[in-house]
Amino acid sequence: MITALLNHIQKFVSLEPEEIDLLESSILSSKVKKKDHLLKEGQICHTMYFIAKGCARQYIINSKGIEQTLQFGIENWWMTDYISYHNNVPSHFYIQAVENCEIVVLEKNVLESILVQIPKLERYFRIVSQKSFGAAQMRIKFLFTMSAEERYNHFKNQQPDFVQRVPQYMLASYLDFSAEFMSKIRAGKV
Repeated sequence: MITALLNHIQKFVSLEPEEIDLLESSILSSKVKKKDHLLKEGQICHTMYFIAKGCARQYIINSKGIEQTLQFGIENWWMTDYISYHNNVPSHFYIQAVENCEIVVLEKNVLESILVQIPKLERYFRIVSQKSFGAAQMRIKFLFTMSAEERYNHFKNQQPDFVQRVPQYMLASYLDFSAEFMSKIRAGKV
């Protein structure tokens, strides 16, 4: 699991052997079973999660009691509640394993210490954050500018393997329509 993280970091910055040793000795890895939560609404998030294997999602439960998926994370993605993490406030989100996952767990105090000792990791986390923010911006654009059917087809064309990995109701909520509407789209009845 840690190897996956190190390989991902090395795509953006080069680490010296002693920096790799320090990083390996500072972080934890864990296996999370499908449907288990890494974070629940109301908890304070002190952790960033790197997904080495599997799929997770961040979601809310809206005022009607319906789950709405805001983000999926697959291999080589980081997930956290950034507002709770940075401001030390209760989370408004849930983070849940969609599949059995292997994750690297990076606690906030550990990350702060590592960033002092390995300053080039600041560049890595900046690049990763910018990519994540850009993906979120594009998702918002698609929600505002595409019809439901266009969103589904765009997502299916961009992420064909991913469409098979997640339950259809989660994908429908991510694309901001009902599971019933998803069935109609897939059946060609829209």
